[in-house]
Amino acid sequence: MKYDIIVVGGGASGLVAAINCARNHQKVMILENKDKPGKKILATGNGKCNYTNTYQESHCYRSTHPEFVDCAMSQFGQEDTVAFFKELGILPKSKNGYLYPNSEQAASILDVLLMELAHYDIPIVCSNHVKEIRKTKKGFLLYTDDKTYESNRVILATGGKAASKLGSDGSGYDLAKSLGHRMIPIVPSLVALKAEGLNFKQVSGVRCQTNLTLYVDGEKIYEEPGELQLTNYGISGIPVFQLSRFAGYGIREKKKVTVCIDFMPEFANEELFDYFMKRITQNEFKTMEQLMIGLLNQKLAVELLYQAGIKKSQMANSITKRQIHSLVMAIKECQVVITEPNAFDNAQVCAGGIDVADVSPETMESRIVKGLYLAGELLDVDGICGGYNLQWAWTSGYIAGRSASMK
Repeated sequence: MKYDIIVVGGGASGLVAAINCARNHQKVMILENKDKPGKKILATGNGKCNYTNTYQESHCYRSTHPEFVDCAMSQFGQEDTVAFFKELGILPKSKNGYLYPNSEQAASILDVLLMELAHYDIPIVCSNHVKEIRKTKKGFLLYTDDKTYESNRVILATGGKAASKLGSDGSGYDLAKSLGHRMIPIVPSLVALKAEGLNFKQVSGVRCQTNLTLYVDGEKIYEEPGELQLTNYGISGIPVFQLSRFAGYGIREKKKVTVCIDFMPEFANEELFDYFMKRITQNEFKTMEQLMIGLLNQKLAVELLYQAGIKKSQMANSITKRQIHSLVMAIKECQVVITEPNAFDNAQVCAGGIDVADVSPETMESRIVKGLYLAGELLDVDGICGGYNLQWAWTSGYIAGRSASMK
């Protein structure tokens, strides 16, 4: 049987693309690598699915060609996403602009998508790994492990390489490259970072409000406030995720990557110095470990005293101004060296991907192969935390499905 359109990939972008194709009276099917579609949707937002965000600015999305994202988002943006899912039955709930289904269940998003697919009788063939796509005079041939499929057009929405257990195994990159597309090198993004410079086993499990500044070969690249999570191997938490793509590329280019941690961003250096002077005057009878109680997590405080060269048993009344200065620096400008990001399997998304210079932002159609459309994380577009990567999936999937249907 020959289809009008075959969508390769049953993730967020692929499902929306297929729905749009069917609504435009196309005979469409989905080929999915895993045993069930939409597994990654279920894992988003800690199972609650932060499916978009009311705050939308260009800097929320990263790409070698940011104008590509701007063009796409102007065609199907956040308000369009909310309207699309409302039509399917999703009542949005806002938490500081982060939009979730009112049920706070990621399964709700997947369920309404699958119901819409079923309404249009769109077949989803699971556990079907596409090994090769061949362009013919009449369309495309798609080869899986045990079968060959034929279609007039193809939407490639296989995802990237992050969280492969959920379906993104990176095979889509090879399919796109085999058809002549260029690729921007990929690194894990929205991922924790392995680091050296603190006794991380000592401070593992500590969470604190910080300000992080990323340096690559001494050049300031990115700054982000937020709750830092210290692990037994390095640093994690949303502010780490936000800067991780830049750290990953720095490591890939064999540059020195460091993160400067400010553990008390509410104080300027001089203010913290003066505060310690006053605190010591009022608590001369305490040890330095005791003096730190109530300022920072105790495990972290002991480690920062060590980093400042101060014994935790030293009496406060014997501390020197030079030692106080060292302590302030340890707290306000704690330097850790990033050795590597966590693996792709631990990342939420990939940075990099198929070069969007080879794709039309108006249609998501390949400039290399007519009739081939690309969508989602496969492309060189990644978002920050907050629903932006799903928004990109909806946007690119919708455009690809609409455009492929018009041929």
